[in-house]
Amino acid sequence: MEACDLGLIGDASSTHSLPTISGKHTDLPTIDSSTMSSLFDSSSNFTIIDCRYPYEYQGGHIQGAINIYTEQGIQTFMESRLHSTKNDILIFHCEFSSHRGPKLMRFLRSMDRKQNSHRYPELNFPEIYLLDGGYKAFYQHNKVQCNPQAYLPMLHEDHSKDLRHFRVRSKSWTAGEKRTRSRRVIRSPY
Repeated sequence: MEACDLGLIGDASSTHSLPTISGKHTDLPTIDSSTMSSLFDSSSNFTIIDCRYPYEYQGGHIQGAINIYTEQGIQTFMESRLHSTKNDILIFHCEFSSHRGPKLMRFLRSMDRKQNSHRYPELNFPEIYLLDGGYKAFYQHNKVQCNPQAYLPMLHEDHSKDLRHFRVRSKSWTAGEKRTRSRRVIRSPY
């Protein structure tokens, strides 16, 4: 049984500090829009990771969210927080929290496990969540906590070139990283 199933955070040191719901991705602790909204009135340290493409983010995002949409971006984020003493709650989302947000959330957890394999089950980011319904659901109920107060869908007709550009770019960064790893394994020491 996974720690998530038991209501424990990733390092199993405590229970989730936020109320979770059953979401589409049963392996990921998920919060709803009202829980996300209430964090702005709390004393919790949290970071919102918006996994949408930059044009979507610029068209409207949750206040204070940072835009990270590639695995390389997640690695850079993790490196920048490596020596931080505070354990922020991380909340991932994309437009619907269907694909990009969950994918990058799983990637961060995998990298965190790898970096801390020598001291299992400790993690640098033990408490991470997925925002149910993504930005679209949050925006519908909490426009005042969005900046600007707008919602630009990924498939907006005015941004078809941007969509092609960022899809290719995000896939090439992922593929490039995999090719680099493959080459290192294949090279002969002779």
